[in-house]
Amino acid sequence: MSVIGCGYLGAVHAAAMASIGHDVVGIDVDEHRVRSLAQGSAPFFEPRLEELLADGLEADRLRFSIDISDAAGAAVHFLAVGTPQVAGGHAADLRFVDAAIDALLPRLCPGDVVAGKSTVPVGTAQRIAERIAATGAELVWNPEFLREGWAVHDTLTPDRIVVGTAASVEGERAAGILREVYRPAVDGGTPFLVTDLATAELVKGAANAFLATKISFINAMAEIAEAAGADVALLADALGHDTRIGRRYLGSGIGFGGGCLPKDIRAFAARAEQLGRGEAVAFLHEVDAINLRRRERAVQLVIDALGGLVFGKRVAVLGAAFKPFSDDIRDSPALDVAVRLRGLGADVVVTDPAAIDNARAAHPQLGYARDRDEALRDADAVVIVTEWDEYRRNLSPVHAGSLVAGRVIVDGRNCLDAAAWRAAGWAYHGMGRR
Repeated sequence: MSVIGCGYLGAVHAAAMASIGHDVVGIDVDEHRVRSLAQGSAPFFEPRLEELLADGLEADRLRFSIDISDAAGAAVHFLAVGTPQVAGGHAADLRFVDAAIDALLPRLCPGDVVAGKSTVPVGTAQRIAERIAATGAELVWNPEFLREGWAVHDTLTPDRIVVGTAASVEGERAAGILREVYRPAVDGGTPFLVTDLATAELVKGAANAFLATKISFINAMAEIAEAAGADVALLADALGHDTRIGRRYLGSGIGFGGGCLPKDIRAFAARAEQLGRGEAVAFLHEVDAINLRRRERAVQLVIDALGGLVFGKRVAVLGAAFKPFSDDIRDSPALDVAVRLRGLGADVVVTDPAAIDNARAAHPQLGYARDRDEALRDADAVVIVTEWDEYRRNLSPVHAGSLVAGRVIVDGRNCLDAAAWRAAGWAYHGMGRR
């Protein structure tokens, strides 16, 4: 098989498919990325990925190339290129998808299967299917549901596999081929759902829209809890015991970020408007707005905790990645908070176990420290914005108190034991907490 596009999604997919016995060639136009992957070095941080790369390369089941001609002869071609937001708008930019199809078309043979994994607006798959029909190849849509930091796990043991096909004999055959591709997971009990193309496209967007809505809902409740003197963490616990709701994704804090959730819900809403059904998802605009407000609220908590002025104050910001177990800083709430504080005149020092280099390249105006304790030293306030275990589990409030100049902490992820920090003499400030 071939994997077209070896960014975050494609590199993980290629390595994972090789690990279950397939012969895989990964294709990408970025020479530096291809060279890195071919040497077994992941160009981004993802647990277990380099182990899978090394195993696949050593077993000669995995290779990488910048030449699309090397995809010729593969029976299955996975399309895993990026779909960022268009400049100045909310819709998905499909230039990379179309360019990949342009390059792949001359290499397709009758009976080949092209499996789309990129997140695209509904209707894209049908357009691509019409383009490749003359080659005798068949298109299926196989959306990804990866969580950064858990991508290898989610690829090898997904909670469901969705394959959208045309209602035809050829479509049924293509779905059968995908079932064989994922045989280890299917035999392990993973549900294998066959749908039409449009439904498969909608599944990813709808899933992200639902998760974003759930996160923003509890953050909206945090705003009310603050005004009413309630505690949103206890509220979330009470709601989570309702089996219709569940506790997952009810963690209040500075909100979601990353390269998928924010841009995907905006593209989802934009496509609904193009279809004349924008009113059906108009609430997603408020979901987005609530999410962005939480970043502002975290900054305001720091200002209030420091007596109304942050100018000249040293603030240690614990975290740069948008989530733990990742070095991804795309639309990172953590870095957004750090940049806003720097803009107000604070002396900001950012630390992160994995994302320092990416953060420094994007925001050189900030101060950085690779060592957590170095970042904490002489700080007037501490802000936890990415819930790495190094901060939420392995940082003693007594030890931290021995390093800082002022025992003020803003818990932007509500991940700390507030009572323990207060008992150690800290002024603890949570998001929507009493």
